[in-house]
Amino acid sequence: MPISRLDLLGSPNIGVYAFTTNIYTIIPVITPKRKINRFSDFLKGKIIHTTVGGTRLIGVLAAGNSNGIVLPHFTFNEEIKAIKAALDTNVERIASKINAFGNLILVNDHGGIVGKNLMREKAAIHKIEDTLDVELAQGEIAGLPYVGSLAAATNTGVLAHPMLKDEEHNLLEDVLKVRVDLGTINGGSHFISSGILVNDNGVIIGNLTTGPEIMVISDLFGG
Repeated sequence: MPISRLDLLGSPNIGVYAFTTNIYTIIPVITPKRKINRFSDFLKGKIIHTTVGGTRLIGVLAAGNSNGIVLPHFTFNEEIKAIKAALDTNVERIASKINAFGNLILVNDHGGIVGKNLMREKAAIHKIEDTLDVELAQGEIAGLPYVGSLAAATNTGVLAHPMLKDEEHNLLEDVLKVRVDLGTINGGSHFISSGILVNDNGVIIGNLTTGPEIMVISDLFGG
């Protein structure tokens, strides 16, 4: 699987500002053309240029898979329209006091893990399950509820925080139905999703990611 190093908006934290699944990648509207081409070449699928709630924090606020995408309640109508115009999948705003879905949901096409705070909001959970067409289970990574920020998942693997507990490892494998490995990103960061955009087509990593980190990523995601 091809891997490319990249910065976005001058930052190695590319997963904060962009979001990808097997069929689409959402990037900030001001992304330069040469970087747009890199996203297209490595991640394939449709490229969507937008913001979420007027911000560039797309990866923090959005969660999704090949079946759909969930967005916070303050996402603008024109942003919803831009995403719906590009996709033949479910696009839903979720009414919840919690809005950082990218940080709190770890999902692929097989299932999803969510933090305990979000799991308490039953109406929101049902809407997310319907939109993404998966069942969600409550879980933690390294004892923390921010499962979306501490791991990255595809339909072939999960890269997770290096202090993942055995019971957490087993839950990830059972729910997401893929191999789980441990690693870091961008030279030692435990916030995996902040520095990687990965789907079943390719991988883009933050430009501070080291050789040993790349070896783990390449082995896990099929390099």
